[in-house]
Amino acid sequence: MTGPADRTGASDRTAGSADRTGASDRTGAAAADRRREVAVAAQRAFSLLPARADDLSAVDSGAAAGRAARRLHADPDTVERDLVTLVLTIVELLRQLMERQALHRVDQGDLTEEQEERLGLTLMLLHDRMIELCDSYGLTLEDLNLDLGPLGTLLPP
Repeated sequence: MTGPADRTGASDRTAGSADRTGASDRTGAAAADRRREVAVAAQRAFSLLPARADDLSAVDSGAAAGRAARRLHADPDTVERDLVTLVLTIVELLRQLMERQALHRVDQGDLTEEQEERLGLTLMLLHDRMIELCDSYGLTLEDLNLDLGPLGTLLPP
């Protein structure tokens, strides 16, 4: 026999499962929204990848032309120089960051006079070597300062 207390417990369990069902519906909807966001982001990212061979051969056919036109195309004549420019830009960015860190440490008084001297000499040699590398590829340090559009330039003036 079930008494009034048993029926109340049963109705509480039924109401609790209804609450859980509503919560799982909301969680399921949020997960579906998140999957759609990820799919759209992945589609945008894949559209930026370099063109595949079949995209390039089909450039003249109407539908593929729009898709391939948005893709990156590397000029075989300048790819070496462009790669060297990119690598030297990253090295110059790191050199400038190390220089700022060194100046900060000098200002804080964390270094001995000998360490300051050695650090200054090392940074000057690295700067001179960067200029030599740029010269050997027909570049200047200004050529390494990438324009980031509305964000400005990569390296400080």
